[in-house]
Amino acid sequence: SLHRWIHRAGVSAEELGSRRLSNRTQDLQQQRQQQQAEEEEERQRQRQHDKRRDSFLVKLGIGAGAMPDPGGEAAGETGEKPRLAERIRLRMRYIAKEFVVDVSQPFYYRWLAVLSVAACYNLIFIVMRSAFTQIQEEYPIWPWFLLDYAADAVYAVDVYMQSAGFKLDLACLFPTDVLYFVPQIGIVGTYVRINRLIKCLRLQEFIDRTETRTNYPNLFRISNLILILLVVVHWNGCIYFSICLVLGLGRDSWTYPPRPDNLIALANTEPYNYTSIWDNLSRKYIYSFFWSTMILTTIGDVPRPVTDFEYAFMTVDFLVGVLIFAVVVGNVGSMITNMNAARTEFQMRMDGVKRYMEFRKVGRELERRVIRWFDYLWTNKQSLDEERILGTLPDKLKAEIAIHVHFDTLKRVAIFQDCEPGLLVELVLKLKLQVYSPGDYICRKGDIGKEMYIVKRGKLSVVSPDGKTVFVTLGEGSVFGEVSILNIPGNKTGNRRTANVRSDGYSDLFCLSKNDLWEALTEYPDAKVKLLEKGQQVLRKDNLIDEEALAKALQDRESTERRVERLNAELGVLQTRFARMLAEFGSTQSKLRRRLVALEASSAGGLRADAAGDEASDEATDAGAAGPAD
Repeated sequence: SLHRWIHRAGVSAEELGSRRLSNRTQDLQQQRQQQQAEEEEERQRQRQHDKRRDSFLVKLGIGAGAMPDPGGEAAGETGEKPRLAERIRLRMRYIAKEFVVDVSQPFYYRWLAVLSVAACYNLIFIVMRSAFTQIQEEYPIWPWFLLDYAADAVYAVDVYMQSAGFKLDLACLFPTDVLYFVPQIGIVGTYVRINRLIKCLRLQEFIDRTETRTNYPNLFRISNLILILLVVVHWNGCIYFSICLVLGLGRDSWTYPPRPDNLIALANTEPYNYTSIWDNLSRKYIYSFFWSTMILTTIGDVPRPVTDFEYAFMTVDFLVGVLIFAVVVGNVGSMITNMNAARTEFQMRMDGVKRYMEFRKVGRELERRVIRWFDYLWTNKQSLDEERILGTLPDKLKAEIAIHVHFDTLKRVAIFQDCEPGLLVELVLKLKLQVYSPGDYICRKGDIGKEMYIVKRGKLSVVSPDGKTVFVTLGEGSVFGEVSILNIPGNKTGNRRTANVRSDGYSDLFCLSKNDLWEALTEYPDAKVKLLEKGQQVLRKDNLIDEEALAKALQDRESTERRVERLNAELGVLQTRFARMLAEFGSTQSKLRRRLVALEASSAGGLRADAAGDEASDEATDAGAAGPAD
């Protein structure tokens, strides 16, 4: 049929093939053009993305618009300028992408320390140089400018170091120094840099981090409080001297300088021609600082004010002093309470035990032993509740601390020396510290062994049942009771203690219970086998193992293991059969469902046929009855 159609259409096979090839080529060209259009659209989107402001440049405050396209009309289509601009743009993007500051790393904390030095410099010297202009008139000015702009450089770098507060950073770095060129202000008008004090808000972050890192937080809090008080007194003294400059030095008895005792009789409003001694820079600052200290500490032994403005200033200063005094008293009281919190809690526990012993009529000798035990705990810092203190740490850090504290101790145990590190970590976390008083028995001969002990501090004696004969003395690092918690079959002692161990003085022992050991061994079956073998070797060395009982126990264990393996195999077979039965049941159920559906369909068809037949017969009957009637 195809050949007949070709013959009728007058088209040869070669022409038909060429047409198909042409159509295929056009399709490929259209696909290629569509792909190129999609790639060009993607490049356009990428260029639009590149035009966005880089975060580093935005933090530096270089506008808020998009970056100019280096390949656009502003830079020209070709030439050196576009290439240079492109390199600069790519370099800035690389810096902003690669130089990332992690606030949890030590580098950020060190940077905060550098920033705090710059902020403290501005906090102290801006107000001081504004009040005591003599410091800039009598000494070279260039060191102050050098320090000022070094602090500004630190502030500028800090813009990138933080993600918030960009507007405050702009206000802080606003170039108010241009006001130095105003003749009425001049280079001594350092108060134009008052906006640099905004950065002092970052000091709190450095203080908080330092308080967290230091090992002496209470000492740091006291030092911080003292420094804050000194800064407040310094500022108040500078403000006082500035007011004296505005009112006029020696104008009345309230202003600087103070009047000698022999001139007290002068009227308060009469000016005082002071000598050159009071014109000294150090004397001016020291007296202002002294005056501020007397006011803010509410002592008030200073000359009385004369004018209304002086009265108002003194009133405000006294109120500020009362507030500072209340803050100081509250903070110092809180610090002292925190410093003695551990002692107070320990004392409450000891008092509770004393009241209980008094209520229960405990003997004096036992009461003295209990009190001496508490005294030993406090003296040797054993009163710390390690579980409560370390409870807030995650398990990883808690494990690292426990390993650092107890790992060397646990390695002294012979049966644990070749164990897996993971098992040792598990056991380290389960060690408990116990303190025994002089004369206390750690264990007695015949007791069931439920714990093993490692001596951390003190001396123990292995004594006879009557306690008079000392067989051996155990010192720091000694281990005993490790075999009894392994439940080794064939042990002639039956996991019972074989000696009496008594504490000669106060002794600190690490304890590992049997339950904790076997709980850890459930996850390390190979280590369990090794530990049992080492325990058997120790018992053989001391001739404390029954080989027949051990062999029988091992045989029973092997038979038990075989039974378990056989049960596992049979369980697998049963699971397979059960799965096959479930599959067959599902198949049978689906077949029955289909048959029921077919049966219901056939039954419904038969019922409909019967109903139709009945209707037809009824109609016929009705028609026959009507015929004779007609």
